Amino acid sequence: MNKSEKLFSMKKYKIFTVIFATFLLFSCNDKLDLQTDGRITMDQVFNDYNRTRGYLNSCYGYCPAPYMDRASFSDEAQDADDVTPGSRYINWYGGSITTLTYPSYSSDGSPWGSLYTGIRKCNVFLESIKTATVYATDAEKGQWTAQALTLRALYYLQLIKRYGGVPIFDKPLAINHDFSKDKRASFSDVVKFILADCDNALTYPATQDGFSWNVYDNQFGIMSRAVAYAIKSEAVTYAASPLWTDGTYTWAMAAAINAEALSQCITNGGYKLFDVVPASTIAQNPYALYFITSSNDQRSVDKETIYQCGAQMAIWQYAGMPTNPSMSKAGPCPTQDLVDSYEMANGEAPITGYSDASKLVPIVNSASGYDPKNPYIGRDPRFYASIYYNGAVRYLDQPLTTAGMKFTASDSFTGISTLCPSWGNSIGNLTLSLYEFNGTYASSVAGTPVATKTFVNFPDGASLELTFAAQAPGDYVWELSHGTEVVGVWKWNETNGTSQSYLNGSSVSGNYRSSIAYTAGVYTPLANGTTQTPVSISDGKVVETFVGGAEEISDISRINTRTGYYQRKFNNYKSTLSNNADGAVRLFRLAELYLNFAESANQSVGPDVPISSSSLTLSARDAVNAVRARAGMPAFPSGMAKDAFETKYRNERRIELAFEEHRFFDVRRWKILDQTDKFVTGMRITKSGTNLTYNRFKFTDRNCSSIKWLMYPIDQSEVDKVAGITQNPGWLD
Repeated sequence: MNKSEKLFSMKKYKIFTVIFATFLLFSCNDKLDLQTDGRITMDQVFNDYNRTRGYLNSCYGYCPAPYMDRASFSDEAQDADDVTPGSRYINWYGGSITTLTYPSYSSDGSPWGSLYTGIRKCNVFLESIKTATVYATDAEKGQWTAQALTLRALYYLQLIKRYGGVPIFDKPLAINHDFSKDKRASFSDVVKFILADCDNALTYPATQDGFSWNVYDNQFGIMSRAVAYAIKSEAVTYAASPLWTDGTYTWAMAAAINAEALSQCITNGGYKLFDVVPASTIAQNPYALYFITSSNDQRSVDKETIYQCGAQMAIWQYAGMPTNPSMSKAGPCPTQDLVDSYEMANGEAPITGYSDASKLVPIVNSASGYDPKNPYIGRDPRFYASIYYNGAVRYLDQPLTTAGMKFTASDSFTGISTLCPSWGNSIGNLTLSLYEFNGTYASSVAGTPVATKTFVNFPDGASLELTFAAQAPGDYVWELSHGTEVVGVWKWNETNGTSQSYLNGSSVSGNYRSSIAYTAGVYTPLANGTTQTPVSISDGKVVETFVGGAEEISDISRINTRTGYYQRKFNNYKSTLSNNADGAVRLFRLAELYLNFAESANQSVGPDVPISSSSLTLSARDAVNAVRARAGMPAFPSGMAKDAFETKYRNERRIELAFEEHRFFDVRRWKILDQTDKFVTGMRITKSGTNLTYNRFKFTDRNCSSIKWLMYPIDQSEVDKVAGITQNPGWLD
């Protein structure tokens, strides 16, 4: 199913009511005394309860649905279809697009006409409901009015994000309307109109039969109070941004509106960041689980999603790997630029810049712990939830064979009663656990272990020796515990072939810690002196993007990655042709409101100054830290300069909202498109024996970073029809 088919299927269920009602009317002309051609008047529509509701339902479905392929039109991804002759990506990257061909080659066509159709229907409803004779309570009429107002605001927001200022119509147009007299309103004037519509909608009571916070039976996808606040938040953030600001909306005004939106959604709406910790066989972390969890649950589990208008995607098929049965293409392949933007788990940027213009020689941040020979170890947990990289565990219920454990006699533990008096004269039971490395070391390793081995009555005078296999051993850590006491946490260091200890128990000396011996190489149990069965870790499957690997990089195949990476976000590894369990892009979610507030608060008062609204008081740094805490990332430090915060914030926004369409619009409203979209890079990995060599490479320059690309071109038919509409800059062709 292509994107247009998905959009159509999304729309059709919303207008089913009005179509069905019309079918009944056509079937019963005599009884209803209709016109002989089957038409009914608007008065007849709005004097009937079901027809009125049906018309409101028909106002839905005109918002362009967010979809994963938008990433390929930004620096987030290089699409695998860039090798397909005549593909829209070849034309987009080459810049060979005109106002006439833009609808065929852009991510969502040219939704100008569709959005104005939705606005027209909302206007008809809003005007007609004022004098409607339909038998309905005032509360119901108010609820319907609030929905239509919010829908109209949503459609105008989607217009200005794409086209800039547009004509404002707040009433139905007459048949003989003179379009030659219409003019484009400024961006800020349209935002004024949007805010007024949302504020008007929010005057209706927050009750079940009013304009509610909650989603009730058969109400998935309808407008709610939270949607109105989310629209306000995004609209005012855009209005204060460099591309659109004209002084009408300052960052201080944006911060106040964002604070109110965030406060209302959290305090009165009960919204919260999704923080359900998944089983290790389901997803890697709450962030990963969120994007494969249905938001159509009446907010019983998912309390973060504010509005989802996109349909469920099939990542496994349309952004899949060649080893996925029945897959069609690799789709948006994450770029090395995006991968570089993921911080290390300690909060440090792995790369601070590049020493060459092609971004092939990174400047490594020595404080980060980033290892160019093991580039995927110890990264932000959102990296593992969003990207399939070489060595990534593919099937979470089949853990990777990365390590074996063997047990052999030695004198390493002699005198244990002296080293650890609390243990007495015998060691007792020791438990060795293997965990997937998440970059965090504490007094114990969080989460569920991949495998464990308990040694009963471990004898004095014995030692453990761990043997790591060749496959990505750095992705795992060992924890040794004695009852509830953690003795130590260790991780293999591939660079110098030694063990690394990250925790020394308070009652255990350094000598004890060094008694754990590591040996590189393939697991082989020792026969001599072995008294326990080695740890057995089930065979799993890792992604192989190296040249010659099962999911290898390719310059010619649309089913292979072009960059060395595949998209993982939204993908449930259990998805198949007969059981698609992948997720959908949310148009609005609470994390965006946190980030919108952080951006506007920092720009207006700096990172650390608290701003209060209703019962919520927080600073820009507090807002960002809330988002990072859910991801398992350390907080932004206090005392950052405004510019330093902005740089780190923009990177945070890029990571948190990756593949959700925000990056495309963010780099435009920040006016940095010419810096971000000139070209992108990838990673080609070659393998010799067990050794991997990482080589960055640059794609051909994209001709889509000039001022022309900051806005969509307006449909030429509209420019020709409306004298007051001038074509957007650069599109006069």
